[in-house]
Amino acid sequence: MQVEINGAPAYAYTGGKAFDAALTTVVFIHGAQNDHSVWALQSRYLAHHGYSVLAVDLPGHGRSGGPALSSVEAMADWLLGLLKAAGVQRAILAGHSMGSLIALEAVHRAPGLVVGLALLGSTYPMAVSSALLATSRSDEQAAIDMVNIWSHSSIAHKPSCPGPGFSVMGGARRLMQRMSARNPDQLFFTDFSACNSYANGEAAAAAVQCPVLFVFGKKDMMTPPRSTKLLTGALAHGKIASVDAGHQMMSEAPDAVLDALAGFAASIK
Repeated sequence: MQVEINGAPAYAYTGGKAFDAALTTVVFIHGAQNDHSVWALQSRYLAHHGYSVLAVDLPGHGRSGGPALSSVEAMADWLLGLLKAAGVQRAILAGHSMGSLIALEAVHRAPGLVVGLALLGSTYPMAVSSALLATSRSDEQAAIDMVNIWSHSSIAHKPSCPGPGFSVMGGARRLMQRMSARNPDQLFFTDFSACNSYANGEAAAAAVQCPVLFVFGKKDMMTPPRSTKLLTGALAHGKIASVDAGHQMMSEAPDAVLDALAGFAASIK
């Protein structure tokens, strides 16, 4: 699906099914330097099991045009604009990493629209080291390589994840490189700076009334479970699911992530 937001094309993958705004819509929001493709399994499954799906490309990422937005608040406003343009009436927001902050802020801004919130690989504050930010400005490829290593639990994944001959780390690295090639205006720095600067997380979390699911990777080095106490404390009614993966859990443990999200969606009336 493609709509226009603020004069620029905005793309969302619908999971291989025609979008039906009358259904509850599961909205997938990717993290920094990524696009909708990180949700390939989860988005397609839910689209074929009773939900409408919008797996978005944020501005300046993938197939969505315009410059990358420099704040979580601006990205949340853009997301709500896309949902309005699509005619969404009931939304379950599922955000990964930077996308989880966007989802949290969007719920805070439009509580009546959102009936469920799933936060994957999330923490607050989402601090980014000054060394990584500096490297992203001087040598973006080196920064990509650093994050790619930190985002995965192992260099050598078992053949069952997700299939023989598939390189989990290689795929993630190539996607980030592709995002840089499509948007060479320091996309990495813009995204990670937005995560680092976001300051409304605690207030936004305190206002959330809808059901909440946290999905944490047991081996996550980017947003380790021990760093999430402020967020989980502010959303004390949230349920926690742990998967045997690092930060890039959707590719390292795709079935476990799908099971958690499908069960959560099914629990929402």
